[in-house]
Amino acid sequence: MQTLTITRPDDWHLHLRDGPDLASVLPHTSRVFARAVVMPNLRPPITDTALAAAYRARILGALPKGSSFEPLMTLYLTDDTSVEEIARAARSGFVCGVKYYPAGATTNSASGVTRIERVHHVLAAMQEHGLPLLVHGEVTAAGVDIFDRERAFLETVLVDVIRRFPGLRIVVEHASTREAVQFVSEGGPGIVATITAHHLLYNRGALFAGGLRPHYYCLPVLKREEHREALVRAATGGNPKFFLGTDSAPHARADKEALCGHAGIYSAHAAIELYAEVFEQAGALDKLEGFSSFHGADFYRLPRNSDSITLRKQAWTVPGDLPFGSSTVVPLRAGESVAWRLAGG
Repeated sequence: MQTLTITRPDDWHLHLRDGPDLASVLPHTSRVFARAVVMPNLRPPITDTALAAAYRARILGALPKGSSFEPLMTLYLTDDTSVEEIARAARSGFVCGVKYYPAGATTNSASGVTRIERVHHVLAAMQEHGLPLLVHGEVTAAGVDIFDRERAFLETVLVDVIRRFPGLRIVVEHASTREAVQFVSEGGPGIVATITAHHLLYNRGALFAGGLRPHYYCLPVLKREEHREALVRAATGGNPKFFLGTDSAPHARADKEALCGHAGIYSAHAAIELYAEVFEQAGALDKLEGFSSFHGADFYRLPRNSDSITLRKQAWTVPGDLPFGSSTVVPLRAGESVAWRLAGG
């Protein structure tokens, strides 16, 4: 197959940053995706509907002229989030979910929830209003190995949340393990997961290929090959519980190549092309449209997009770095080849 035309996709997990950084990376997403769920972990975080509205306006203001891209906003769940704020968010028409970061779990998560019990009343309100909970599914206990944090979260935190709030719709963001695939597959219809291109393409060996590779460091970290293979089977198998979420997370080059480098992989520059590689290698290009264009929209109860994009089987080389505000960002596959290319891109 030399060309592939699919319904325009959506990105159901994206980091856009703010200010000049936002203006640098937004065109990479808006050229391909019709909508994206925008993460709220700015500094300060987006903790209420008014802040979300202001951030949304900044995103719309940074769009290339003529773009119809729609940002879908989220709130950052804290110990102090109120049930009144949940009701306000549900009425807004532009907030599509609430993001749960365990305090200290990842980039800009210091304001996250310290103990899940402290927000049970908020989860009840979200269940009542039909507002999904988007989870960064890792525990932060010092005694849990970093490669086991997702599994421990599912077994100790999420299973209890589901028991207490059976009607709460939940997205397990950036699933990275075989256990997450099984958990979501066996869960009720309201339990779904996003999967990133980098967790589909790479195992943890990519972090250490020929030396320490900081631009392959993300949270949750890349896992063993058996987990990558389980994710590929889930993504390419046609199960509507799994859909595209890039978790594209830009950081300035200096912040990645540092004594304590930041977690995050930037993939928005070639996101759909990289997913196409995965699906082609799995012999499942016919399943890419469902994964990227249908499953997420159906879960979020939004209409499927009506226009389309076309990919060509044409290799191209990713630049070594890209502009990022006053700095640069090193993109995934920097200096290397990508097998597919967006027609007209």
